[in-house]
Amino acid sequence: MELIAFRIRMYKGIIDSKWVNVNSLAVLVGKNESGKTSLLKALHKFNPDSSESYDIKKEWPRGHPSKRSEEQIVCQAKFRLSDREKSYLSRTTDIPEFPNTVEVSRNYAGKFEVKIEGESFSDKPQDIELDKFIGALPDIQDEFSLEFTRRANRCFGDVTRAINEGEYERLRRLVSMQEPYLIEALSSSGVRQEIEKSFIDRYIRYLRSFVLEVEKLPASKIKVHRYVIRYLPKFVYMDDYRIFSGSMQLDEIQSRRDNDQLTEEDATFLALLELSELDLDQLVRFGSGAEISQRHCDLDNGGAVLTAKFSDHLGQRKYEIAYRAEGSLFVTYVKDDHDSALVELEERSKGFQWFFSFDLMMMHGTKNTLKGRIILLDEPGLHLHPNAQKDLLRLFEKYSEDNTLLYTTHLPFMIDLDYPDRIQILKEETEKGIAVTNDFTENPPEAKLVLQKALGMNAAQKFLVEKRNLIVEGVDDYWVLTELSNLLQQGGEDGLPKDVLITPGGGASQVVPLAAFMIGQKFDVIALFDSDREGRSARKKLIDGWLMKYTESHTRAMLLGDAVNASGNFELEDLFPEDFVTDIVKEVYSEKLVNAGVTEITLQGSDMIWQKVKRFMARHDIEIDKMLFAERLHRKLSSMEDISELPEETKEKAIRLFRKIRNTFNEEKTESS
Repeated sequence: MELIAFRIRMYKGIIDSKWVNVNSLAVLVGKNESGKTSLLKALHKFNPDSSESYDIKKEWPRGHPSKRSEEQIVCQAKFRLSDREKSYLSRTTDIPEFPNTVEVSRNYAGKFEVKIEGESFSDKPQDIELDKFIGALPDIQDEFSLEFTRRANRCFGDVTRAINEGEYERLRRLVSMQEPYLIEALSSSGVRQEIEKSFIDRYIRYLRSFVLEVEKLPASKIKVHRYVIRYLPKFVYMDDYRIFSGSMQLDEIQSRRDNDQLTEEDATFLALLELSELDLDQLVRFGSGAEISQRHCDLDNGGAVLTAKFSDHLGQRKYEIAYRAEGSLFVTYVKDDHDSALVELEERSKGFQWFFSFDLMMMHGTKNTLKGRIILLDEPGLHLHPNAQKDLLRLFEKYSEDNTLLYTTHLPFMIDLDYPDRIQILKEETEKGIAVTNDFTENPPEAKLVLQKALGMNAAQKFLVEKRNLIVEGVDDYWVLTELSNLLQQGGEDGLPKDVLITPGGGASQVVPLAAFMIGQKFDVIALFDSDREGRSARKKLIDGWLMKYTESHTRAMLLGDAVNASGNFELEDLFPEDFVTDIVKEVYSEKLVNAGVTEITLQGSDMIWQKVKRFMARHDIEIDKMLFAERLHRKLSSMEDISELPEETKEKAIRLFRKIRNTFNEEKTESS
C-alpha cells in the first residue's frame, strides 16, 4: 500500500489540517513553531514502528475541552492498493473490480476503521457495542492482592488493544492464555481468594461471549479489515541527527547502560553494535587474556556485517567499515566511494560524519528494511552547509524510490522548486488552528520568505521583480533583448513596455522556480524559453507543474521560435544572420583562428547557428565560450546609433518578438481588469 493523502484532526495545534496529498517525496514548509512537528507526530502514531500511541490527555487541542472524546479520529490516511492487494481483496469480498484506494482512520482510543468507497470495514462489529462490552467487564477490586491486580490490569490492556486493532484471532488466544495466567496469581486461601476466583469466572465468561458474537459477523468484513491493517506500511519518525564520533570506551558505556544513564551518543553507538551484530558485554569480556583473539574475529565480522548491510541499503554512499579495539577503546574506520582511504571516522569531515551517521540511524530506525516504509524526517540537514543540503535532497530521491518520504523544513536549500507538487505549506488559521495547503499564492508571509530565499532572493533584491516581468534564460538574453528594445524605440518602433522588467534566470531550468516565485507574488509574468530541448523541457515543467494548477495566474510560457514564427530549434543567436554572428566570433577568437590557419568561418548544417559555430571551431581544436560572444554582441548592439544599423532580418524578428510580448501582456491585463 502506498500513502497518497492524509488528514489530521484535533491534535495539539491542529484542528483540521484538511486533506494533504503526498507523493513518494514531499516537503512540509513552515516557520519554526508552525506545527510541522505536530503534523509528523500525529501521522507517525497512526501506525508507528514503535509502541507510541495517541495520548488524549497531552495531545488534545487546548481550548476545546468540551469536545474531548476517545472516539475522535486523529488521522485519516488514503492508500493506493497494489494489483496483488486488489486481487486478494477482490477474492475475499466477491467484488470483481476492486477499487484502487482504501481509506483507514484511527482515533484517540487506537481503534482502526477501514473504508472502501464509503463502505465501512470497521474494527468495531456493528452489532456489538464495544464500549458497553468493555465497560461491563468486572471491576478490579481493592481486595485483590497486588500481584493479582497487576496481572488483571495487564489482561485488560491486552484485550482492549486486540479489540481496538481488530485482532480477533489474537483475542481468542488471549481467552485461553489469560485464565491460567490469572489463576497463577490467586491468593493462597480465604476470602481474598474467593473474590479473585469470582473475578476470573466472570471475566473469562464475558470474553468468551464476545468471541462468539464476533464469529457471527460476515467473514469478509473481518478478513478485509484484518488484511488492510496487517499490511499497512509502518511509519518511521526521526528528529535526532546526531553525529556518531566513532571512538568510544566500551567499559564506560557498559557502566552507564547498567545504571540507566546512557547518553544520546551512547544510544547511537549501541545502534551501531546492534546493526553490526556485536554484543557489548562480550566485547568487554573478551578485552584481555586468551579470548582477545576471538574479539578481533568478532570485530572483523561486525565490520563485514555492517558493510554488507550498507551495500544493500538504498540511497547511501558505498561504505566499507572496519573496527579495531585496544583494551576498552573501540575505534571505527570508514571509507566510501568518494574517498578510498580507510581512516578513523573522527578524522573525516563533519559532513562525511553527518551523512554516515544519518545513514546509520536510518538503517536502525527502519530495522534495516528500507522498503515500503513511510519515513518522516523532522528538520533534517539543519546544520549542514547549503551544498551539503543539496546533496541530502539527492539522497532523499534515492530513499523515496521504494518508500514514501515526508520531511519538514524552514531552510531554503532544502526545497526543490523544480517539483512544486511536492511542496506543502503550513499556515495558521484563526479558528481552525494549523492547516496545510499546496496553494502557493495564498501561503503565509513566513513560508513565502522561505520559498523566496530558495531562489537566492532577499529583501535587498526587490528590484529584481516588478508587477510585470519577462523572465529569460540568462544574462546574455537580458543584454541582447534590452539593446534590441532600445534600438527599436529609438527608431520609432515599439519595443518592450517601459513597466516590464527583464529578469535573467540562470539557465532554462532556473526559469521555472523564478516564475514559480512570481506566481506566488501574483505578478504578471512571461517566461521566455529558447526553442531547444532544454527550453522545451523547462517550459513543459512550468506548464505542467504550475500553470495547469494556477490557471488564474497571470503567467505565460513562451518559446522564442514560436514568438518570431521560426520553425525547428531556435535560440537568441538565431535572431541574427550567420555572417553577422561569424564576424563577431572572428573578432573574439581572431588570434586562435590565425594560429589554427583559419581565414574564413564556414557553417554547415540546418540546426541552430551557435551549434554550427561550435562544430566548426571544434574541428580546429578551438574551445569557445558563449558568454564571451554575448559580451561582444552586447557591446556591438549598444554602439549602434539607430535601428538602420541592425540587419534587416534581425529587425523584423525583433519587431515580431516584442509585438508578441506586448500583446501577451495586454491580454493578461484585459483578463485581470
